[in-house]
Amino acid sequence: MELLGGMNREELQVFSWVAAAVFALVVGLWRPGKLHWTALGSVLLFAALNAGAGIYVLNHLGDSRWSPGGQPPLTAPSLSGTPVVGQFMGPLDSALNGVVGGVNEFLAFQQALPVALDFLATSGWALLVSFPLALLAVGISLGATRRRTAEFERYRATVDLLQNELEQVKRQIAAGHSVGTRLPAEGPVAGVQPLPTRGR
Repeated sequence: MELLGGMNREELQVFSWVAAAVFALVVGLWRPGKLHWTALGSVLLFAALNAGAGIYVLNHLGDSRWSPGGQPPLTAPSLSGTPVVGQFMGPLDSALNGVVGGVNEFLAFQQALPVALDFLATSGWALLVSFPLALLAVGISLGATRRRTAEFERYRATVDLLQNELEQVKRQIAAGHSVGTRLPAEGPVAGVQPLPTRGR
């Protein structure tokens, strides 16, 4: 609130725009894949800042920042200083001060109300814009979720296929080992004459 205390109406409006833009820029650079949610968040932040500014104005009705020309409040003339009869005018002074105080409060409310309503109306328009943005963000997120689910199903089907092929290869290798042919025992091979040996 100390920050808002030094801002006039125009500066409050600029502050809400700048804060929303900085939020969108920082979060957009931090999470570039979630720009739809970043846009929605910046609009909601803009709406919240404007609503807060409107409430701030209503809580500071007597502030001269909301008056068109920065006019000071009205003051009642003092009648107690009147010669001769001034000592009898004390109650009238109190009554006049009460009336002027009530007028000042009404004028302060009359001057601050349009400013507050301007901020609240801007907040309302931002909320209206946030509804289609929210629907768009939800739609984009659902589409991304469906794509990820479809990709996961394709990967799982590919893994299952590879596992089946690996099992088939294992079975073929196991069958090849179990039905292997034996080599013949040592001795003359049929159809092959033994080599003659030289005498000593």
